[in-house]
Amino acid sequence: MQSALDQVRQGISVFDKDLRLSCWNRQFRELLDLPPELGRVGVPLDEIIRFNAANGNIVDSSVEDIVSDRIKKYAVTKVTFQERLDGGNKVIEIRTESLPQGGIVTTYTDITGQVASADALARANETLERRVRERTAELTNVNKQLALAKSKADEANLDKTRFLAAASHDILQPLNAARLFAASLDERKLNGEDGRLVASVDASLEAVEDILNALLDISRLDTGVMKPELSVFPIKELLDQLKLEFEPLAKDDGLELKVIDSGLFVHSDRRLLRRVLQNLVSNAIKYTEQGGVLLGCRRRGAQVIVQIWDTGPGIPDVQQSLIFKEFQRLKTGAKMPHGVGLGLSIVERIGRVLKQPITLNSEVGKGSVFSVTLPMAEPASMTHRPQPARTRIGNIAGQTVLCIDNEPTILEGMEMLLSGWQCQVLCALSIAEANEQVSRHRNDIDVIIADYHLNDGTGLDAIRQIRTELGYEVAAVVISADRSPEVQKRVRGLGLTLLRKPLKPAQLRAILSQSFVRRTAAE
Repeated sequence: MQSALDQVRQGISVFDKDLRLSCWNRQFRELLDLPPELGRVGVPLDEIIRFNAANGNIVDSSVEDIVSDRIKKYAVTKVTFQERLDGGNKVIEIRTESLPQGGIVTTYTDITGQVASADALARANETLERRVRERTAELTNVNKQLALAKSKADEANLDKTRFLAAASHDILQPLNAARLFAASLDERKLNGEDGRLVASVDASLEAVEDILNALLDISRLDTGVMKPELSVFPIKELLDQLKLEFEPLAKDDGLELKVIDSGLFVHSDRRLLRRVLQNLVSNAIKYTEQGGVLLGCRRRGAQVIVQIWDTGPGIPDVQQSLIFKEFQRLKTGAKMPHGVGLGLSIVERIGRVLKQPITLNSEVGKGSVFSVTLPMAEPASMTHRPQPARTRIGNIAGQTVLCIDNEPTILEGMEMLLSGWQCQVLCALSIAEANEQVSRHRNDIDVIIADYHLNDGTGLDAIRQIRTELGYEVAAVVISADRSPEVQKRVRGLGLTLLRKPLKPAQLRAILSQSFVRRTAAE
């Protein structure tokens, strides 16, 4: 029997009706740090408690008060409680049950790790959870999954990328629903504390979305899904855009953003290069407390060197290679505390994908210079981009929108958002339900919003069936958390617009407005 008890992970002890020790296992003494002389038959329970209290293992009250309180918990109330030993560094969960013949049996479980994790999470989310606990339950789940992804990244980068690729759809679904609810509340223009609360919720969700999108970008870059689309264009276009985007931000921080004009042409991916320069300029402003940031180009042979200079604190030599790794941030100098250190990791990966190196020169106390080396090109080979046509914006009030999604919370959020825009909303959880809605409202439907992944097919299947039933190509939009190229190709093949989850309400509203204008013109 004793051998069997010693194999149990929990500590076990039995006290007779006089609360004297009659049976125990090895883990009992180890968990409570008891000396051999207290591991014998007949030792009183109060002597064991007094030993731990007198030796400083339990420090929440005087010795006698501790003994009195614990005897009551063991023998009278028999409540499950937690005992913090070793100055609070060890947490033991103690459960007590009565024995038929009198006496008690007690189990001891080491829950130090669980309590530490719970305490850390509580501290990190204390402010948000106190104000919006009900609305952030799903956000907490996302944070846990992101924490798991970070842990896997520390052990093996490949494991991390596989996890993110597989989990992205499931993570984005609840985040999409939460952002729809937040957007609906924001549309109501609440005042006072309610308005500030909604703004806090939306800002928190946006921060999580930014982090998640950054992680997904890393996954796509590492797995080769993100392919560069190279073209020739004037670097001035990007410089002007960056000046327009960041000059107000720098001015608000009391800094000067100086952008040197350039007539050079480069051969690169316009979108990815802009992402790199956005990150570098944003970081330069964030870490610079006084002085300014300079953005300009140098011609060096057949290359163009785009450089971002700042008058920030500089980066020590030992940290210069670390800042390009995931979850690494400078310990000092940043004026803004948000962010988890993914921006430069993405910058470094994009540089590798483009085969256009990014280098750093920095001196502590003087500032830093980030350089991006690009191939120079001739204007004659420039790829001309068609200018987007000006779109008329129509009033969407009164439109009837059929929403198809297999997630009830997302449907509820869509209904709340669209109703706030004075739309009539029809909801369906499946293609079958969508067909039922069409049979009842066949003359009313103006637009279909369909999730790509449904339980009984795809959103494309639903749109095809409905268009066939109606006899005309009703306007439709596909939404999805699936970022794979295959989904994008299939949606574009049907001539439809694809919106990524989490949805941007302004983008959705603009598309609905354009659909209304096109339908009105057709009629």
